[in-house]
Amino acid sequence: MNEFVFLYRNGDRPASPEQMQQVLPQWAAWFKQLAQKDHIVDRGQPLDRSGKLVGKVVTDGPFAEAKDVIGGYTLIKARDLAAAAELARDCPIIERGGKVEVRPVVKLSS
Repeated sequence: MNEFVFLYRNGDRPASPEQMQQVLPQWAAWFKQLAQKDHIVDRGQPLDRSGKLVGKVVTDGPFAEAKDVIGGYTLIKARDLAAAAELARDCPIIERGGKVEVRPVVKLSS
């Protein structure tokens, strides 16, 4: 099995506590399904929208445009990139207008 990162991009964040209570069970069910099939390596965490972008100059914000917000991540394992992408298709963020970026983790030899 290979490792992949799911990067959760964009998607409408719940505007109220009531909406959050509707969304959280969807995420919990999706994570439970992945865990039952032994795909979860690290469930990850949500990411705050603030941050710094570091290069030759340090700027506020970890993203170039508001449309490129990464809201969180999960580390999973799957047979290959196609299988990992298939696992991402049921992610609740997609129903809220977001996307899941699926990236292979490159293992560096020591």
